[in-house]
Amino acid sequence: MEHSDRFICALKNNDLNSVRRIPKADLHNHFVLGGSRDYIHIKTGYDIRPMETVLHSMEDMHKWSHENIGSRFHSRDMRKLLIEAAFVQAKNDGVSILEIGEDVWGLGEFFSNDIDELITAFSDANKAIAPDMELRLQIGLSRHCGIDYLMKCLEHFWGRKEFHSIDLYGDELAQPIENFVPIYKKAKENGLRLKAHIGEWGTAEDVKAGIQLLSLDEVQHGIAAAESDKVMDYLIKNKITLNITPTSNFLLGRVSDMKKHPIGKLFRAGVDVTINSDDILMFGSDVSKEYLALYHHGVLTAEELDQIRINGLRRR
Repeated sequence: MEHSDRFICALKNNDLNSVRRIPKADLHNHFVLGGSRDYIHIKTGYDIRPMETVLHSMEDMHKWSHENIGSRFHSRDMRKLLIEAAFVQAKNDGVSILEIGEDVWGLGEFFSNDIDELITAFSDANKAIAPDMELRLQIGLSRHCGIDYLMKCLEHFWGRKEFHSIDLYGDELAQPIENFVPIYKKAKENGLRLKAHIGEWGTAEDVKAGIQLLSLDEVQHGIAAAESDKVMDYLIKNKITLNITPTSNFLLGRVSDMKKHPIGKLFRAGVDVTINSDDILMFGSDVSKEYLALYHHGVLTAEELDQIRINGLRRR
């Protein structure tokens, strides 16, 4: 109750610093774009500015990334710096559970296919920067990659108990989601928590179909589910969590007005939702700012937001 009272009070007083001192989870963070811009600037001199206008497609997002990130971090040492930056940002934001990980292609690109070195890069940064923070290490997959290529990359990851989850991201239209069924069957056999990006750009039925095909435990985004009472009921019945990133949804043009963000409808219907950061460098927000934005725009009450915060901290 102590944390709850302080958190609720901080939201009502629009006190960002106090919100940041309250424990919270970040279960949807892409570490390459999820770190501290100040830390990166101090270490490299690169001043990465967030986008200022609403985008209208994934192509616009890729253009921003090319212009602001490009090849600047395309080395082993710079990749490790981005990992460090993610922990610095999370620590400063009061995050006590951080779920991040490397894309499978990054193992060969930056770590010479040495899975132990990859794991150590994350665990060492965790211990050095935020030793009290729980790291949930994730395996990342891009929808743009061929299935045979991904399966070959994943041979290095299978059987490694250090990984908590697997996530599929990228353009939802890049290839049919059913193509990934063999990968997710293998991931389930390996005891991983199954996640995928669905329903940011698609429909409510896409969310349900993706969950059924891949046997998902959680959906990254999933906001399209709010369009269907039947799909929301399905999420509730099957205890599916939606890890939502409101500012990202707004700046990518998936929500026309923050005041109308569907997380309010989803939560009040009984869907299990969490609030997360996504791409901090790109969208200029973090988990604490997300909570404040939802409260400021009247999407959820301070008490409802505190319940979501507590839900996000549950161990899975």
